[in-house]
Amino acid sequence: MGIASLEDKIVQRALVEVLNAVYEVDFRGFSYGFRPGRSPHDALDALRVGITTRRVNWVLDADIRDFFGQLDRVWLRRFLPHRIADERLLRWIDKWLTAGVVEDGEWAACEQGSPQGASVSPLLANIYLHDVLDLWAQWWRRQPGRGDVIIVRVADDVIVGFEQEQDGQQFLIELRERFARFGLGLHPDKTRLIEFGGTVGGKRRRRGLGTPESCDFLGLTHSGARPTGGRFWVKRITIAKRMRAKLREITIELKRRRHEPLPVQGAWLPSVVHGHLAYYAVPGNTPTVAAFRTQLTRIWYKALRPRSQRTRINRARMNRLANRWLPPARAKHPFPNLRFAART
Repeated sequence: MGIASLEDKIVQRALVEVLNAVYEVDFRGFSYGFRPGRSPHDALDALRVGITTRRVNWVLDADIRDFFGQLDRVWLRRFLPHRIADERLLRWIDKWLTAGVVEDGEWAACEQGSPQGASVSPLLANIYLHDVLDLWAQWWRRQPGRGDVIIVRVADDVIVGFEQEQDGQQFLIELRERFARFGLGLHPDKTRLIEFGGTVGGKRRRRGLGTPESCDFLGLTHSGARPTGGRFWVKRITIAKRMRAKLREITIELKRRRHEPLPVQGAWLPSVVHGHLAYYAVPGNTPTVAAFRTQLTRIWYKALRPRSQRTRINRARMNRLANRWLPPARAKHPFPNLRFAART
């Protein structure tokens, strides 16, 4: 992490506003991260619509290993002049990249990569991957003989869907070679090519295999589902590890706040639930969101019980407190195909 000084933050934000207007013309439609007017939910909508409406049978979940730390500055300096002619802006960017960090009064140089935490770093990451990945991937999928190929990229998180397995295997081989040329690499354990799509479940059953694998993307676990006699759809639930980590944070904070008045605690907890719902309450994830609210109520109950030895709070009163202060668990987002059609 490299947190810039206040003066640098001001200049970086101004530069980002200017360069966004320049690069938005160039960036591809399947790039969603850190772009004005685009959110992670737009990427989630695009992924689900792509899998359910195109002939997708294989999905490549590509994880770029330590992207911000391995970003090659030499190549970035070659990419930037393609659209930036002002030498002063190029010098500023170069100074931000080589500024280093100060920790405990000691300055340390950063020999490679882009500092995470700097306002300009997400834009530089998009510029780098636009030249390294996006333009190449768009050219690759348009070659004769390819089946359907969908791509969704959010910063360094990349999901690619294929109609044919051989296309997925070939893309992965060529992607490794492409990244190696530009100083990047794929994580060997987290990069997977899996069977995923509307017709995959039946094919795997006929081959005597188990249920199709799932993949994690932007905080949600995506898995295929087909109700009896119904159409295939992509079920999305909160990643279990993310949910457990959030509940641990809330447990620690509630122990610290346990002696505050109930109205004070009741004013803080709804903000936590509203924030969770605002991101995770997508269609199909309501049971998991409801489970989060239930676990939060249980944690609050355990934090309040030791407050008094004479009148311990009981579960009936705890349920009344939860119903009074905590918002109900319900979907906060429209169905992906409706929002994607309206926006795209």
